[in-house]
Amino acid sequence: MRVTGLSVSDLHNNAVYIPSSSRELPLPKPVEIRAVAATAMPVDRHFPVQAIMKRMIDIGVSLTALIVLSPVLLLVALLIRLDSAGPALFTQVRWGKDCGKIRVYKFRSMRTDLGDATGVAQTVQNDPRITRIGAIIRKTNIDELPQLLNVLKGDMSLVGPRCHAIGMLAAGIPYEDLVPNYHRRHSVKPGMTGLAQMRGLRGPTDRPGRARARIACDLYYIDNFSVLLDLRIMFGTVLAELRGGKGF
Repeated sequence: MRVTGLSVSDLHNNAVYIPSSSRELPLPKPVEIRAVAATAMPVDRHFPVQAIMKRMIDIGVSLTALIVLSPVLLLVALLIRLDSAGPALFTQVRWGKDCGKIRVYKFRSMRTDLGDATGVAQTVQNDPRITRIGAIIRKTNIDELPQLLNVLKGDMSLVGPRCHAIGMLAAGIPYEDLVPNYHRRHSVKPGMTGLAQMRGLRGPTDRPGRARARIACDLYYIDNFSVLLDLRIMFGTVLAELRGGKGF
């Protein structure tokens, strides 16, 4: 079976989906962006029972995690404040469901005088903007834990395409130019983790092939959504983190 140009075997082999006409398409206008997202299968309509189950899992897991991890979250917040000037948390406007804009929470991992509020300037290896505590929480992905608040609010889900910054670049090219159907990934809620992240497609998008592979994974997830797939991705993400995070 092939979905959005990528077969199931391709996903397991980390193959890359490269549309032949990606460099010929102009940047879509705002109206076109929403139209692209609207063409995707609406998960909550076509799978109402599974969508309800997904939301129940989101609420149950995020609320439990926030309560259980509250001592860790408070300790991390304190260490961030002691390590460098500025707040422990910061927010960033990113793409949400149906190409809406949401404000995402994260632990601050960069110096306030050097950080990029838009998120367009991607992090690189040995990035001078990252603080000492920031390097640790990015490596372990602890900086993402405040997004549990976004999940509880309903802006995000535990599993889904990762939440991209608006205007995000891949290999110096706007994602909309690199991948023609890029905004179809925004037909569902963004997730704290996704199929691409479970497959190890993380870090800076400095190569077009890897960037396209991430979007192919996102679209495969949308077209094959199920609660069982969500559970497999969550379990796979936990295993990947226990083996050593790849963030920096």
